[in-house]
Amino acid sequence: MSLADLRAIHIPSTSRSPNTPSPYFSRNTHTQATSSDADSPLLRSIRRNLRAARGARDPSLQPVFYSPHADGRTGEEVLTWDISTVTLTQGSVLSKKWSFEDPIQWACIGWLYQSSLLNSHTPSTPAFYRENPSDKLPPEVDPDERPTFGAFARAQMDNKREDAQDERLKAVFIFIRGTAKIYMDNGLEFTLSLPFTVQRAWPVEPHGLFIQRVVEGWEIEELKDPEEDRMATIFTMTSPFAEPAAIGLTDGVKGGFASIPLEMKPDYASEPTPIPPEERILWVSQQAWKLTDKLFVTLNAELNRITIWRYVYAPPPPSSSKSNARPTTHAHHAKRSSMSGNTSAQLRQSNAAPDDLHVSPGRPDTKRPSNGPGLAPTLTTTTTMADLMGGMGGGAVSQSHWSLPFRFVRDSSGKVSIDHTGMDPPVNLDDVPDPAEEARMRSQFWAEKLYEETIPVAASADHVGITVTAWDERWDGRKTRSLLGICLRVTQTLLVYAIERRDDHTFSAQPVTQVPALAISTIRATRDLVADLLVLKPDGTLSLLTHGTCEIPLVFESDELPNSSPVVALAHPAYSSVSLHLADGSILRISLDLVARDHLVSDCLVMLSVFLPPEVFFALHRTFLSRWSAQKYSFILGVEFQVLESSLLHILGLEDGGAAVDSTADLDVWTQLATVESMAKFREDPVLKKLRFPKARSHDEHWTRPVVKRGRYIGAVLHALHLVAEEKRVFLPSIEGLPRITPLICRLALVVRPEWADYWKRYCPNAMPFWPDPKKTVPEYVDENLPPWPADMFSILYGRVNNPDWALPWLDSWDMGKSYHEGASFAFGRQETLTHLHALTAIYKALTDSKIPDARKRAEAGLQAMEQTGMTLNVLQNLALGVTAPLREALRTAQLSPGGDWSLPIYSLIGRNDLAEGFSSKPAIFVNHGYRSMRETLHPTTPRKTCRQLVEEVHRTVSKDHSKTTGVELDTEDFTRIRFGTDKRLDEIARMLCSSIVPHIRAIERPELNEAEQLREQQHQVLRMAERTLALPLGRAVFTFGSVPTVTKESFAIPKFEFSVRVQPGNLLIPADIGKIAPDWINWGEFHNGVAAGLRISTQAQSVESSWIKFNKPSELTPEHAGFLYALGLTGHLREMLTWHTFGYLTPKHEMTSIGVLLGLAAANVGNSNRHVTKLIAVHTPALLPTPDVDLNVPLITQSAGLMGVGLLYLGTKHRRMAEVCLSQISRRDLYQPDISNEYREAYTLSAALACGMVLLGKGSSIPADLAIQKRLRLLIHGEPRVMDNGKPVRPTFDVNLTSPAATVALALMYLRTERQDVADILTMPDTLEAINHIQPSFLMIRAMARAIIMWNTIQPTKVWLMGQLPNAIRAAMDERFRGQQIDDGFELAYYNILAGACFAIALKYAGTAREEAYLLLVQYYDMFSQLAYTNSLAYDQRIKRSAIREGLSLISISLTMVMAGTGEVNCLRRLRYAYGMYNHPIRYATHVATHMSIGLLFLGGGRYTLGTSDAAIACMVAAFYPRFSVSSDNKTYIQAYRHLWVLAVEPRCLVARDVDSREIVYVPVKIKIREKKELGNVSLIAPTLVPEVERLVSIRVDTPRYWPFYLDVANSQRHRDSLLRSQTLFVKRRTAFLSYIEDPKGSRSLFVRSGSSVGDAATLDFPRASDAKSHPANDLHEFIAFSSNDPLFLAFADRFCQGDGETPEERQFQSYCHAALLDSIVQDKPQTLQSHVSVFHLRAMSPDSAYFTLRLQDLRFAADFYSKIFDRRFSGRSENNPRPPLIRENTLLGTLYLLDAKLEPIRASNLLKSLLARYARGEGIPTQPEGSAEWVACLQLSWYLQRNSVPVASVLDVLRSLAHDAHGQLAALPPPHGTPNTAVLDQGLKELLHATGTQLSTTMGSGWTMRSLDEVIGAWSEGIPPA
Repeated sequence: MSLADLRAIHIPSTSRSPNTPSPYFSRNTHTQATSSDADSPLLRSIRRNLRAARGARDPSLQPVFYSPHADGRTGEEVLTWDISTVTLTQGSVLSKKWSFEDPIQWACIGWLYQSSLLNSHTPSTPAFYRENPSDKLPPEVDPDERPTFGAFARAQMDNKREDAQDERLKAVFIFIRGTAKIYMDNGLEFTLSLPFTVQRAWPVEPHGLFIQRVVEGWEIEELKDPEEDRMATIFTMTSPFAEPAAIGLTDGVKGGFASIPLEMKPDYASEPTPIPPEERILWVSQQAWKLTDKLFVTLNAELNRITIWRYVYAPPPPSSSKSNARPTTHAHHAKRSSMSGNTSAQLRQSNAAPDDLHVSPGRPDTKRPSNGPGLAPTLTTTTTMADLMGGMGGGAVSQSHWSLPFRFVRDSSGKVSIDHTGMDPPVNLDDVPDPAEEARMRSQFWAEKLYEETIPVAASADHVGITVTAWDERWDGRKTRSLLGICLRVTQTLLVYAIERRDDHTFSAQPVTQVPALAISTIRATRDLVADLLVLKPDGTLSLLTHGTCEIPLVFESDELPNSSPVVALAHPAYSSVSLHLADGSILRISLDLVARDHLVSDCLVMLSVFLPPEVFFALHRTFLSRWSAQKYSFILGVEFQVLESSLLHILGLEDGGAAVDSTADLDVWTQLATVESMAKFREDPVLKKLRFPKARSHDEHWTRPVVKRGRYIGAVLHALHLVAEEKRVFLPSIEGLPRITPLICRLALVVRPEWADYWKRYCPNAMPFWPDPKKTVPEYVDENLPPWPADMFSILYGRVNNPDWALPWLDSWDMGKSYHEGASFAFGRQETLTHLHALTAIYKALTDSKIPDARKRAEAGLQAMEQTGMTLNVLQNLALGVTAPLREALRTAQLSPGGDWSLPIYSLIGRNDLAEGFSSKPAIFVNHGYRSMRETLHPTTPRKTCRQLVEEVHRTVSKDHSKTTGVELDTEDFTRIRFGTDKRLDEIARMLCSSIVPHIRAIERPELNEAEQLREQQHQVLRMAERTLALPLGRAVFTFGSVPTVTKESFAIPKFEFSVRVQPGNLLIPADIGKIAPDWINWGEFHNGVAAGLRISTQAQSVESSWIKFNKPSELTPEHAGFLYALGLTGHLREMLTWHTFGYLTPKHEMTSIGVLLGLAAANVGNSNRHVTKLIAVHTPALLPTPDVDLNVPLITQSAGLMGVGLLYLGTKHRRMAEVCLSQISRRDLYQPDISNEYREAYTLSAALACGMVLLGKGSSIPADLAIQKRLRLLIHGEPRVMDNGKPVRPTFDVNLTSPAATVALALMYLRTERQDVADILTMPDTLEAINHIQPSFLMIRAMARAIIMWNTIQPTKVWLMGQLPNAIRAAMDERFRGQQIDDGFELAYYNILAGACFAIALKYAGTAREEAYLLLVQYYDMFSQLAYTNSLAYDQRIKRSAIREGLSLISISLTMVMAGTGEVNCLRRLRYAYGMYNHPIRYATHVATHMSIGLLFLGGGRYTLGTSDAAIACMVAAFYPRFSVSSDNKTYIQAYRHLWVLAVEPRCLVARDVDSREIVYVPVKIKIREKKELGNVSLIAPTLVPEVERLVSIRVDTPRYWPFYLDVANSQRHRDSLLRSQTLFVKRRTAFLSYIEDPKGSRSLFVRSGSSVGDAATLDFPRASDAKSHPANDLHEFIAFSSNDPLFLAFADRFCQGDGETPEERQFQSYCHAALLDSIVQDKPQTLQSHVSVFHLRAMSPDSAYFTLRLQDLRFAADFYSKIFDRRFSGRSENNPRPPLIRENTLLGTLYLLDAKLEPIRASNLLKSLLARYARGEGIPTQPEGSAEWVACLQLSWYLQRNSVPVASVLDVLRSLAHDAHGQLAALPPPHGTPNTAVLDQGLKELLHATGTQLSTTMGSGWTMRSLDEVIGAWSEGIPPA
């Protein structure tokens, strides 16, 4: 083929596009009124203005083509629209369609970042009540100070619903006048208003759009006035919730590409200047063609100037005045301000920085921010409730803090008015800076000018005809640069610019050249990752600009253009396709995909591009494309490489001149089939091997033709192709390319380095038909840049691992080409084709680092290298057996002893996915989502459900009837099944605490009553049962806490109460008379019922958001829903509540809803002082307002809840203002006298005290401020003095009976754990009868508890300590009482109350510990109080004592279960069941509450939770279990809602072991090390089990051989500690030879027991033999695997290969081998060796005739030499005294080698091979032999012999022969010591010398050149003629 034929290549694919519109559009004929000449100027002006305003959209179809995927295999995405319809098609298939009434201005596809979780983290839901990091700085925490919250609570606060990673999602943007519609890929839709009309939009990177707005008609007139400021015309959109912003101008931008961080000028955002409004965007770069430069081009029509810009995404810092030089790369979008209702005010609040809320009316420096350019003035909003909160919440801090421009004044009539006198002048709202306004319009994108070019006026006028595009972005050998083309249609010129990245990380643009062109288009044509440019020439022809500006003409096939209509325009490029507009109006769609599909061709081209100069490589590439075009771009295997081979030989001058193309037309069909390349590929198939192939046609003429002239680049090409072939050797899927590339390598090597041809002839015997003759080498042609012997990567890697000090020669491929010439082509950029060799080199270097003596440390270094180079298990499985052996052994070393600080990919790589899952930030704990586990699917252990059960389950799930829901369902069956075994205690608890089913009771037989009296008695019984039923939800809330991990989008079911009772005997159903139950009782019962339902939702549930909460809101507020909201607050979900939803709950002033919302929001934000919640509480709590006396018409009970909310919100913060407010409310003056308006005064006082104690929790000290509070509390506890110093009586200001217990609790919490004896002495116990009678007995219970928790360390779970809490007088009196003497009742009441209080203190200290001493002590007193509580006596004093005893019993009952929380201990359960069943006694509501809560605590969360003992937990438990159990559910003394505050004391301390493969919870013995003060102790437990507090944990270790070792270093590793806090789950991996403890509790069914002494069955692996598998001791291996394994690999392998049903001896031998291999893999838990064992067997059975035989033989030698010579020394761990066996036994590999050597033995003994070896050894060359002849076969077998024996190359042997002959003659003639006459000694010495020299001069492994082969070579020398 001549050079003239290379100029043009054919376009491969064309298709004619229809001219008719798409069927998806309903075409309406729009009649456009043409302006007549008769129209008046006014009418024409009006039309022109309207046309500009509407955007004057063309009603014709507007298609935009996209290439969304880099591979281009999913079809083009086309977005098409007309005036009313938009369609999205993919691969010509309709995907979506939208229709609109208003005309469509523009549409495009872009990208936006959205949260990956569809919850209120999205910017559309700016909730007030979530902690905002920008709200306040975290308070300074003293590291030595005891933390207020426990470890789990602190971890949860740190990760409070941590923001999900933003996800980059595709979106369709449709612009209608004034409106933008956004349709996200995930289904979300957004509609937003725009203050302008969109003319066009372009997607930009990393997300968002550039928008060019329409210039309105009235603006055109204003343009004539030069004084007027022009408004911006170019905007950006980055979020549906952000205002469009102008692009800011900047300069000096650095970085922002590759891995270089973006760096801006320090003040880049201080004074943003928009792009001049005269600029009009012509083009914005896209990243669809691997173009990463972010560029756009604008036209200034007034100046006739084109400007090239670079843009960057750099959101400004929060405060421009403090902006850093480096902007944040991931900005939170500024919220979009709406103009309606509460939204604006709410958004202003959410966007405000803390300082923005301090309104200073007189600030002279505050100026109104200007509106954004191009936008209409913004509206102001009216005052809303949010504004009221902003103004009236001032009491949260001091009033002066708020700088209010008014103050509240109460006149004489009590009316509140606002006084402006003495204040600053009123605030001008127009001057107040609105944070939302300030955040609006802030530029997110910035542009830097790169280059300006002036163009002709005509070109500027024809701006529609200007096309711009970029192409050819790549590394060119010096820098990364791309080309930018601007085509001016009018002047028919293409301006080409180079966009370069400078060394200082800035961009520059320089003009390069000008080319005649009409149109241009970027296209992926000749290179996969680099774009080319399609150019339409002025003469209508097409050409490609590739390799920079090198041109390749294109021509159509003769039948493609029948009308010969010229091309006039290019349009819609997408990947490799583009549309051609022809002169006759038709459209032709062409595909220019000219990228080679053959991996061998593509790799060769890339490698050659870094070895050849640009002009030579372009000539090669162009020749290849031209010749491939002549082959119709055939993808048939082999065609592409044949074309490349011929092109390469042509370029190098080695092509056979005038060689005719082979013709197969004269051959028969079978011969033709046998000559195709596909047949060669499948020649190794066992079936095809049985066929007789015809003789291949000879192509020997090009081997024998002499080379006239050596090409300049032959050596470079040879080196490049050799490296590609070496890469193919190590990666097995591509090894099939070696037989195709080696003939080309050998042909080139024969010219410049014949030794290289010898090298590849050994690996691929068919590479050339003869062995090279060293004598025919032309010395002038030898390339000195090439070493005599090529680099053998197998030998290099082996040498490195064998001798770590051996330097590993490795350079990147682009550095290797520099040795031949400077300035390589780099047409494909800096692309590495030797990926596997590069990775292996780096890994081997790390694995053999001589500086690291420890084998495990070296393995760790190798693992890190694997991670860095991207080595995965999939890649590892496809690498050669020998090369991967060191890697697999390193993985095995790491697998057996993994580190605790490795990355998750490394854990997955070593097969320890248990560690990867355990240390994951989001472990898959609840992964079944209703599906059974793999294990349960394969081996079901439970019977299948019946159809009836399935129907009932589905009906219960989908039914809206809440009666179907009982509220006691635990959606954690896998946990409960393991936690409490097979007993029914959980079912029993569920039955007891269920309030929605009819209870059965047995009536007492009383025959003396008549029928009416019996009915009346039964009705009394029913009412007593109703009282018990109303108390059940308090226990059920504790029992079912956190049992629902996920919620559905349906409404959440709350079970209804069932008050009817079925009486036995008689089976009578007696309904309750609801009218006799107080409505308040029912309301609070329903409130608790709602709490119980809400607390079932786990704190980790991710789908609870404000819209879901709103969805569950009933039409009228109910107590149930109020409780439900409160529960959501306790679990933290109420933080997601939106502001306006909150107002909807609070505005109706529904009492219980207000309590639930206020307490819920405070609990959800416990301890974080959230200012928004503070304001909300302040509106409902007058004490927090600037004028506390203002009447807000808020009930006292709601005010009480508000105060408690303050305590929770400021828990442990020591906030002085809040503490003083709460302290003052304990003795609120208007509550001194009881009246009808303050019936809740006792509850209010207690709430204030609890809040005060919580704010100062554990922070009490001796500073004056604390002493003042202490003094005040002392006064409130003991009361004011009765008389003054002068003797006059004093009128008390507070009721000490109210304040004393409350202030006692406040003092106790303030000085919690402080060990302050002086403070404890304030709470003295009365020790005389007079003092005892002076104080209420119940106060003593509080004092006993309070004294004890102040002196925390003195609390001991002993009877001695308990008795020590009793004053001597009481103890002495009770001793007399026990001896039968009468004592005053006061002593007895004090005794019972103090004992109960002390027991409560013990429970607080040992809550959740299950401490045996505490348990035994409390059980003892529980039994004692139980005996006394149920005595029957009608005497009044006895009833008083019984009431006190029952109160104490209730507290002790709760105390006992606090200690045993979550354990489900049976003895406690028996006692509580007895108490629960005493419905015939006159037991009241209070006792039921205590009993049910005790039952719930015993099974807290179904056994998954327990109680903590942090300061916050103690405070919440004191509030929840406060010993004031009312006889009914009234709230006068204690607000019942506080009973649920135990939630804040809960800790998930149940350690669960989960099998990482089956996802099942399993029993696993663990050994836990605990720190007790300064001592360490070990305890052995079986998970799942409760563990001690994290602060006491040192480590957790899996203590069983059935599972892989796992060590959790809780004390010393923060990562391990975080893992435990995150999931409390040990992910364990079962060893394959064992069953779980459920299936095999005693270990008698493991594979070790089954297989007996034949573990491993090594002999079968070493020497496979056909045997009967049924006679094997482990003959039921298949059944064992089928039952125990969750690995489908094992199951399939056993099922397919180990059944023992083979028909032939070979099959049975293979099955026996597979049985042994599988047994070995399972017993030693190394499934990764199965593939290796099968590969070894394949090598054992491989025919020597295979084209890959010697390649795989070398691989086997690598593995055998590694295990026999290196493993024990470098990898076994023996040097560290920690040896382990190898993955593959050395004898298995040596046995395979021995078998192959046995096959070689008769061959090497044949005379034919000896004669060939003699010729080879003498350097005589071996000529071509007739194919199929014995000599031809022996010639191939010689490769096997030379390779197996590591014989040096023929030229080396020839030299050694000459040297040996000369040395022998000289040494034999010299006398000793220089010579010797002893011929035998001389021959032996020369032989050793020859062996050492020959080994050094060849690339060998292991022992090198074998001595036997050396003898054979010497024998061949001796037979020949002595050299001259």
